[in-house]
Order: sequence, then C-alpha cells, then structure tokens
Amino acid sequence: MKALVCILLLLETFVFVAQQQVDGGLNENEISQQISSEDERQNPPRTDTLRAEASTDSQQYCNLGIPDIHAALRELTATVTEQKANIRELTTTVTEQKGNIRELTTTVTEQKENIRALETQLREQQTFILDELKKKNDEISNLTLSKVEELRKENREREIAFSAGLMQSGSGHVGPFTTEITLTYRKVLTNIGNAYNPVTGIFTAPLKGAYMFRVSIYSNGGTPATVSIFKNGEHMVVAHDVQAQDRLNSSNGVVLLLEVGDVVYVRLWSGNRIYDNQNNLNTFSGFLLFPLR
Repeated sequence: MKALVCILLLLETFVFVAQQQVDGGLNENEISQQISSEDERQNPPRTDTLRAEASTDSQQYCNLGIPDIHAALRELTATVTEQKANIRELTTTVTEQKGNIRELTTTVTEQKENIRALETQLREQQTFILDELKKKNDEISNLTLSKVEELRKENREREIAFSAGLMQSGSGHVGPFTTEITLTYRKVLTNIGNAYNPVTGIFTAPLKGAYMFRVSIYSNGGTPATVSIFKNGEHMVVAHDVQAQDRLNSSNGVVLLLEVGDVVYVRLWSGNRIYDNQNNLNTFSGFLLFPLR
C-alpha cells in the first residue's frame, strides 16, 4: 500500500511539472517549492525528526515497490501469453471436436437410415414368411382333411364282417342229399361291408387281407353232420359229428389269406344232414383281421 502511495505522489508531481512547462515553464526553485507544497499537503506539519523518517521511508518504499511492480507485470504478461497459447490450443481442439461431432452425426444418420432399411426388409420378410406359413397351413389342413377322408374311406373299406344263420324262419332238417351242396345261410345277423351274399351263401373278398372264418353245426343223432369251408373251390377245414342217438354239434374255424375277388363258402357233405330252428343252431361267420398290400 505504501508503495502505491509513493507511486501516486510521483505521478502527481510529474503531471504538475509537465503542466507548468506547457503553461510557461517553472524554474527549479518553483519545482522544489511545488514538491514541498505537495509533501506538506500529503504529510501535515510534524516535527523535523518525524518528517525526516517519513521521507526516508517513502524513498525506501518507492525504491522497493517499483521493481516489484515491474516483476509482477512481467509475470502477468508471461501468464497472459501462456493463457493465450492455451486458448489457441483449446480453440483448435474444439474445432477438431466439432469436426468429429459432425462426422459422428453423419455416421449416426447413415446408421439410422440403415436401421430403417433393415426394419423395412424385416417387415417384408416377416410378411412373406407369414404368408408362406399360411399357405403351408392351408395345404396341410387340406392335405389333412383329404388324408382323414382317405383314412376314413380305407377304414370303411376295412370294416368287413358278417354272421348268418341257416334258416330265415321256421325249423327243420337240411339233407341228406346224394351230392354236396352249398349251404345258403339266409338269416343275416351282421353284414358290414356287404361282402356276404345270403342268396348264394358266398362271401366275396373286397380287399386283400387276412380273414377269419368260422362255422358251427347242429343236428339229431342217427345221421352224421359234416360241413366243409371252401376257398375258391378248394377244401379248407371240416366240422363233423356223428352220434347214434342224442344231439350232434361241432364247429371249426380258419384264417385265410384272400385276394380281391376270392370266394369262401360252406358245403354240406352228401349223405349228411343238419337241423336248425329260430335259435340259429347253424351259423357261418367271417371278418377281416387286417389288410395286406
């Protein structure tokens, strides 16, 4: 603070001297008086000892303050110069970052466009896949319905079974005859698939496969009772019983492999007889076990 006061005093004296020189000039005595007047104005009258000490102190502070101010100014100048350099570097860095930001902005814009294109392509592919799936589902549905109907038809074709009794009504003996005859079982109990003909007594195979056939007979004693199952005119199995008295009964069965159109029937042997009534004592039955390819 004292150094600043000293500087201000020196500046005021310098300004006053310059002004007087402009106005007409001052001699050395007037300058000395002016300086003394300024000194008295700034320092009220004191004792000679105090005035001498103050003058000495002022000179010391002035001598000490001015170099310090120059050093401080040099330091400030150096600092300002360094800050300017830093500011230039920061400006350059900011400019580079702005350029980078512009490049990133452009890249982000391109990526957004790519993403929109991919989203559009994905939606198109999704629509295509859904359409194809719908077509396939429709095809499968139609195929399934067609296959189900085909299987139903095959199952209906495989539903082959029959059973029939000898007499439609009444009771009585059949035979004996001098030759074999084909028995006609007229009382149809079951005829699924209509493969059995009650008029001729013949079963005709509508499907290639394995079939089960069975025949049962009943009669009275004294005359034998014998029947045979035939396939296409070929003798397969026999059901036979003979008793001098009392009732006669027998049965037999066979599994036959038939082609489409093969025929199966029952024949009564010559010299034999059977008896039947409303109880269906004599029957001829058959059914498909499973089809064959």
